[in-house]
Amino acid sequence: MDRRRIWRRIRRIWIALGLSSTAVFVGWSLIAFRASPAAVMASESDAAVTVEHRDGIWIFSPKLAPSAHRPALIFFPGALVNPIAYAPLLRAAATAGYSAYLVELPRRGALGGADDPALARRFDRLLSSPSTPRTWVIAGHSRGAVVASTLASQQRTGFAGLVLIGSSHPRDVDLSALRIPVTKVVGTRDGLASPEEVEANRSKLPAHTRWVWIQGGNHSQFGWYGFQPGDHRATIDASLQRALMIGAVLDVLRNASVGAPAS
Repeated sequence: MDRRRIWRRIRRIWIALGLSSTAVFVGWSLIAFRASPAAVMASESDAAVTVEHRDGIWIFSPKLAPSAHRPALIFFPGALVNPIAYAPLLRAAATAGYSAYLVELPRRGALGGADDPALARRFDRLLSSPSTPRTWVIAGHSRGAVVASTLASQQRTGFAGLVLIGSSHPRDVDLSALRIPVTKVVGTRDGLASPEEVEANRSKLPAHTRWVWIQGGNHSQFGWYGFQPGDHRATIDASLQRALMIGAVLDVLRNASVGAPAS
């Protein structure tokens, strides 16, 4: 067999292996980032919470209208994750009496979706709506926390609190001058935002930042979806990790000062 024929055969083998690996990765990702049945159920209206989906935004509203001084929660999901995978968190906020908004990332954050101008327009449209409370807390998980950090740096009127979950950010912006409540939620087993990476950017957060370290928590269990590629296995039960996260978000909502300055 001549050398060219051998190389052609080797190339075909490599191409076949590459296509197979890609197919396996895509298949795993489709399963991993899919919302759990519990999350899907949480995205439906019931006697306590009304859920609507309009123009890329999921709206979770308490059936009893929240008092005027309560801030809203505006949440940004992780990249590639079905946004509904965070519905239980938004429902928990609404059940506690806070309006909550889940803002989808264009293309789920893939192919630059998190930086798409359409996302900024979606956020502006939400803030300009007469039905949106005048004060609000921004929160996000993973890539959503990057979006939240960027928006927090703009110091808009009405910005009353910030929660960053499962992220090494802020990395590209300095938020150390913020005077509003800020909470950072970290899983010690997070394979995509390791404690070391998180600590590297500590100086870009205000000194009063509340740090919630979840021992044994990983990246995937901050949402209601499967095991994410690149993550570490958690050594804490998912329900406990999520309960601690929800508690941290509700604490910021309770502590957010009405009309607090954004800097």
